[in-house]
Amino acid sequence: MIATGQYAEVGRGIRLHYASVGQRDARPILFLHGFPEYWAAWEDVLPYFAAGWHAVAPDLRGFNLSSQPLEVKAYRARELVADLEGLSELLGWTRLTVVAHDWGGAAAWQWAVANPERVERLVIVNSPHPVPFARDLANDPAQQAASAYMNWLRAPGSEEALVRHDCRALDSFFLMMRRADRPWYTAERAARYREVWRRGMTGPVNYYRASPLYPPTDDDPGARALKLDPAQFHVRAPTLVLWGEADPALPLRLLDGLGELVDELTIERFPQATHWIAHEEPKRIAVAIQGFCGAV
Repeated sequence: MIATGQYAEVGRGIRLHYASVGQRDARPILFLHGFPEYWAAWEDVLPYFAAGWHAVAPDLRGFNLSSQPLEVKAYRARELVADLEGLSELLGWTRLTVVAHDWGGAAAWQWAVANPERVERLVIVNSPHPVPFARDLANDPAQQAASAYMNWLRAPGSEEALVRHDCRALDSFFLMMRRADRPWYTAERAARYREVWRRGMTGPVNYYRASPLYPPTDDDPGARALKLDPAQFHVRAPTLVLWGEADPALPLRLLDGLGELVDELTIERFPQATHWIAHEEPKRIAVAIQGFCGAV
């Protein structure tokens, strides 16, 4: 059974809510969600880690029951990494496996780069490494079109627009990628998500506003202004990338050149899965993670 209602004071006035399964003295594994979700992005995966693991899934800062600072600068990468460091220390974890999706993945890539002594193994689920993402946002018309929604979310007032009409725009993030064979976004689940979204959307959209990775426009160079040195974004932790190939926002080209940025890389593709792969294929995701980490 998943335990919720747990909190960690991670420093700098930030308190993170988290859910967990397993025993505190078991093998540590951290699950990080993305937009527009919360810890329950992993609710179908976590039960597979109830034995032999201590699995923790926090609400990232800005989301649901965690602290929701309003300043855009509070959502820069260094702040997110500091939260993860603080949570790990409070849990007594010196080395751990990190599983991360979407914006959680963006934080996890940065964490693995900045703190390789902490991240023992990295599992990325449909979240691009910053170097190929910057490359394609700057130069690839297909990626620019696929990511155009980011500029809408960066605009003033997007948080209010998202929750109008009973959160219709937020529902569309899930409904536009429905799989007939995986009807995971039920009425009950949608009701829980709406409750979460009504707690505040400024923090979630500030992830987009704080990031330099967004498509260029006529009056803003966006990612074209970046000059990322690949050597500064090298990942030394063994890394498993799980990729839903039917994700319209993240074309497969984002995997090109990834092996040059990661010392030990494994990629497993899911041809029918969308961006919401953890909901659509929870058992396959769990099996892949456990196989990558070895027997418990």
